[in-house]
Amino acid sequence: HPHVVEAITKQAKLLNTHTRYLHEGILDYVERLIYKHHEGIESAIMVCSGSEANDIALRMAEAQTGKKGIIVTDSTYHGNTSAVSQLSYGRNAIGGVGDHIRYVRTPNSLSDNKENSVSEAERFAQNVKLAIGSLEESGHGVSALLICPYFANEGFPTLEYGFLDKAVKQVRSAGGIVIADEVQPGFGRLGTNWWGYQKIGLIPEVVTMGKPMANGHPVASVVTSAEIIKSFRQAFGYFNTFGGNPVSCAAAAATLDVIEKDKLTENALSVGDYALNGLRELKKEFPQIKQVRGSGLFFGAEMCGKDNIPLTQYAEKIAEKMREKRVLLSVLGPNRNTLKIRPPMVFSKSNADHLLDILRSVMKEVECEF
Repeated sequence: HPHVVEAITKQAKLLNTHTRYLHEGILDYVERLIYKHHEGIESAIMVCSGSEANDIALRMAEAQTGKKGIIVTDSTYHGNTSAVSQLSYGRNAIGGVGDHIRYVRTPNSLSDNKENSVSEAERFAQNVKLAIGSLEESGHGVSALLICPYFANEGFPTLEYGFLDKAVKQVRSAGGIVIADEVQPGFGRLGTNWWGYQKIGLIPEVVTMGKPMANGHPVASVVTSAEIIKSFRQAFGYFNTFGGNPVSCAAAAATLDVIEKDKLTENALSVGDYALNGLRELKKEFPQIKQVRGSGLFFGAEMCGKDNIPLTQYAEKIAEKMREKRVLLSVLGPNRNTLKIRPPMVFSKSNADHLLDILRSVMKEVECEF
C-alpha cells in the first residue's frame, strides 16, 4: 500500500536501530495496538514473526503458572520454532512430541446449527478436561490452552459465541491461562470484530499476532498484562535485535492507519457476505459442496461425498486448478477437504465475482465421484 511504503521509506531515511534504544514510534504504535484489545491487555513485546510470538507466549504461560503442560487441537498450526512446531499434530520432529503436550479433537466442521454447536462445546470441554487430568497425572500441570479462536487451520467451523466458555473455565480452574493466536483472523479480517477472540466471546490472558500487522513487513507481537510480562522477564529475560525496530513499527502503524481510514473491516464484512452468498449459489449446483462457511474475508467450502465422506483429493485438485488459473486458495481442516479463501483486505465485490466465476468453471472441469 502506498501509505505503508511511504512510512517505511521515511523512517528508513531517519533512523533504524534495535529496541535497546527507545523510539517514540515504537511507543506510539504499541499504545495504539493495546487500545484495540480488552482492558486486561497492558503491555507488548514486539518480534518479527508469529512463530516467535507463540514461542514467547508459551514461555509466558510457563513463567506465570510454574507449569509446563500445553493443550492444543489436533489440527492446529502455531509456527515453526522448536517449541511450537511440535504442537502441529502429525508434523513431529525426530524424537516425537514432548510429553507436556496434549491434543484435543478439533470442533466438528459440519456442526453449524445451534443444537449441534452446544453439543460440540460440551464435547470440546470434556476433551479439555481429560487433557488436564492427563497433564496433572504426568506431573506437568497445565500452563496454557493455546488456540486460534477462529479455529482457522481446523477448518474454521461455525461456532456459537461462548463456545469456549466451559473449556476455558476448566483450564483456569487448573491454574492455566489462555493464549489466543490471532495471526490469521486478527486485524478486522472477520468483519464482525477486530479480533477472533471477540467473535467467539473469549477474554484471553495472552494474544499473539503476526502476518497482517505491517502489510507484508516482518512484524509480530505478543500482548498481555503487566503482571505476566513481569513474570516472563523475571524467569527468562528477552531481547530481539530486529523486533520492534523503528522501520517495522512505522510499517505497522501505517497499516493500522489504512485499516481504519479505508474502513477495511467494514469492507471485509460487506464483501465477505457477498462472496459467501455466491458460494451458497454454487452449492446449489454442486452437491459435493457440503457446507459453506466463514466470516468476513476468511471463508470457504467443505467438500464431501455421500455419507459426509471427505473429498480430500478432490479439494486438492480444485486448489491446484485454481492456481493454474491464477487464483490462489488452499485446503485445510482435519481431513484437508475444506477450501480456504483468505483474500487481501482490499478484496472487492468484482474480485469476488472473478473468484466465483473461475471456481465454477474449475468445478465443472474437475471430475468428482459423488
